[in-house]
Amino acid sequence: MFENMTYEALLARALSRVTSPVDKREGSMVMNGVAPSMAELAQLYIAADFVFQATYIATAPREYLIKRARDRNMAPYPASPAVYRAEFNIEVPVGTRFSCDDLNFIVTARMDPEDDTETGLSHQVICETPGAAANTYGGTLIPVEYVQGLTRAELVELLIPGDDEEETEAFRQRVMDSFQSQVFGGNQADYREKVLAMNGVGDLKIHPVWNGDIAPASLIPDEAVDTWYTSTISTVSGTVATWLTAVYTAAKEKKLTVGGTVKLVIMASDYKAPTPTLLEEIQTAIDPEQNAGEGLGLAPIGHVVHVTGVTPEEVDIELHLTYASGWDWEAVKSYAETVIDAYFVELSQDWASSDFLTVRISQIESRILSECSNMVTDIGGTKINGQESNLALDPDSIPARGEVTDG
Repeated sequence: MFENMTYEALLARALSRVTSPVDKREGSMVMNGVAPSMAELAQLYIAADFVFQATYIATAPREYLIKRARDRNMAPYPASPAVYRAEFNIEVPVGTRFSCDDLNFIVTARMDPEDDTETGLSHQVICETPGAAANTYGGTLIPVEYVQGLTRAELVELLIPGDDEEETEAFRQRVMDSFQSQVFGGNQADYREKVLAMNGVGDLKIHPVWNGDIAPASLIPDEAVDTWYTSTISTVSGTVATWLTAVYTAAKEKKLTVGGTVKLVIMASDYKAPTPTLLEEIQTAIDPEQNAGEGLGLAPIGHVVHVTGVTPEEVDIELHLTYASGWDWEAVKSYAETVIDAYFVELSQDWASSDFLTVRISQIESRILSECSNMVTDIGGTKINGQESNLALDPDSIPARGEVTDG
């Protein structure tokens, strides 16, 4: 707003106001008297411009954006730690600390014995340093203090990805979006706000489904019903079997419930399918299965919420490459796979705002030619899942790299 109020412009204006025929050249008394005050005035205009920019959400620096967002009871999503499944040869006490490279992990729980393997007992460990940096760790854990009988300690599986603190521009967009949608009582904006605030969640799709006014939890089959169905379905046939299977399946998937039936499809913050552990945490926080529709979670009374994960749809790619001198498929393969992985991540980032994703041959070819220009001179005849055509994924699916070959 004050970009024209520079020191030079202010000095020229001040000197132009001196009308008497006196010396106004550099070094003169008039110049020496006016110049310092114009330098200070220029600094005031710079400060005024900063205050002006900090006033508006669209232009405010992070510190002042956070202050403006407080008016709407909003704050950046904080950094959250990564949660892993670790395997030990013995049962390790909760609170035991381990290190892996430059990060420390602490045991928080002994996992269900069903998660144990032949190689060890499963424990849940959490990184002591919040953020996404721990999401790519793996390998041997070193105990910070001696643990009697411990001979094996391994980070095995990422259960919940760690998140960095919300970036400034993402937070700015979220604050601006809050003016366009009213969050209230279980509407889509309400679900979106609450779920995205949870650790490990990258994005989601919300599917509201109407149904009748009946007791929600009573229609969801419990273990006894599961046992009865398994033993009974083989004794019937024809339309009876078809009908029974249809009703049981619908009830199991929470479709025979009240009008507030809601399906949440979740993508993890690393733009991959979420783990069962993450889905279970979200389900329990939103609408515990054992008390479905009773309003004991974040969902309103009468809303039966089914939380599921986005489906990774495997995409096989057949390339036909012309190589630069000295290069062959074995040398180029890892680079091509990295390019494809980066493209698939970009697609996944748009999943929630798209009806469905499309894997495009033109994007694959142009990206490989651009990123591998010193290795590949030409590309053509690319096939996706055996077809020379783009691949449209299911609405609740994201691409996952399958086999990449050079035909």
